[in-house]
Amino acid sequence: MDVVDSAPAEQPSESRVLMHVVYGLHTLAWATVGTLALIALVINYIRRQDDPNPLHRAHHRYMIRTFWWSLVWLVLSLPLFFLYVLPGLLAYGVIGIWYLYRSLKGWMRFADRRFPDNPPVDVP
Repeated sequence: MDVVDSAPAEQPSESRVLMHVVYGLHTLAWATVGTLALIALVINYIRRQDDPNPLHRAHHRYMIRTFWWSLVWLVLSLPLFFLYVLPGLLAYGVIGIWYLYRSLKGWMRFADRRFPDNPPVDVP
């Protein structure tokens, strides 16, 4: 005999669906040489202050920080290309993997309704 869960399924809110879309954009950014990351960053900045959910605000901040730290490391590792091409490519590869890791980690934590790192100070 099969047991069927009779509890109604929770409908995802518009904000929750948008967060999944934005995480998807960040995750696929490598395939578009960062274009999708820029689009996602703009969405993060626009929606960050308007979202009443502290969990969503924390994830917006997490994605924004991930983008800017990646950009800082990309700029700092740019001189490696002047030594030889291989060190620069290795550095960019490591930074790309780190960006992908942060995006997937944040997305999985969001799907589990958990904060990306530690809860922000303004959340009880």
